[in-house]
Amino acid sequence: MDMGQLGSILPLILLVVVFYFLLIRPQRKRQQEAVQMQNSLTPGARVMTTTGLFATVVAVDNEDVILEVAPGIETRWVKAAIGRVVTPGDAPAGDDEPVEQESALDEEGKKESEATVERNGDQDSSTKQS
Repeated sequence: MDMGQLGSILPLILLVVVFYFLLIRPQRKRQQEAVQMQNSLTPGARVMTTTGLFATVVAVDNEDVILEVAPGIETRWVKAAIGRVVTPGDAPAGDDEPVEQESALDEEGKKESEATVERNGDQDSSTKQS
């Protein structure tokens, strides 16, 4: 093999090496982490499926997981459908327990929505006619 042939093959070899380190290796690592997370599921864990459904793990059978999406409503999913384990800080605000919000009061002590109605002349924006 002379230097001309080696010079034409070298860019191809470099391209394969770059693809391996930038694409294949990180993807394989993410896949292994996902499988490890799915195999370590335990009852009581809060999870999010790959479709975005939040639920609690009730039971784990071989390749299946039984999830409780609401009190008394259980569904069976494959482990591969579990996208991630949700920590309490990651859960959306209205997921399990509604968060009570205090209504903002203006300087006269009226609720903000009442003050807005007064400013608009007691007309709702959806009932105004042009």
